[in-house]
Amino acid sequence: MVRFRLTPRDGAFFDLLAKTAVEVVRGTEILTRMLGSDRTQRLELAEQLRAAENAADETTHEFLRRLNQTFVTPFDRDDLYHLASSLDDCMDDIEEAGDLIVLYDIGTLPPGVDKQVSVLSRCAELTAEAMPRLASLDGLRDYWVEINGLENQADRAYRHLLADLFRDEPDPISVIKLKGVIDALESAADSFEHLANGIETIALKES
Repeated sequence: MVRFRLTPRDGAFFDLLAKTAVEVVRGTEILTRMLGSDRTQRLELAEQLRAAENAADETTHEFLRRLNQTFVTPFDRDDLYHLASSLDDCMDDIEEAGDLIVLYDIGTLPPGVDKQVSVLSRCAELTAEAMPRLASLDGLRDYWVEINGLENQADRAYRHLLADLFRDEPDPISVIKLKGVIDALESAADSFEHLANGIETIALKES
């Protein structure tokens, strides 16, 4: 069945979201490389991650400027703001995790951290694939279902990491440092889910 919409679809909004999502993918790729790098390499990678976060910020600001200047928007104005801010949160959390690894001068990360980062990488890929489809809202259900499943995986990895950390790490300062990184990664997974939930809400409103 063909669906007719009276609200115009301004492609610039979706292009900007897609552009931001590309930087989020870049951020997860850099974060993945940080896990297997030494301290010196991590300094350079942290700069690259910061550059990706700055690029995402610039695109988000451009999105918000356009949103404030546009009288008729493709979706509800609050929904569009939620999409942009949630996507920005994903990037901010990823950058925070990488920054803490460097600032805390962490050597070896717990084995479970790679599971967290792997989940974030998949979330970023799915998100980047989904953004261009917002214009039509077609074929998005699989996206938010898989994101929700990935967030559940991230929750389980987070709980196991904390349990192992509190049981096996004797140094309380190390516990605090590692928990900061683990918490930032968990927050990123939550941000991806918030974004997916927002897209699901829009799809239901517009159906």
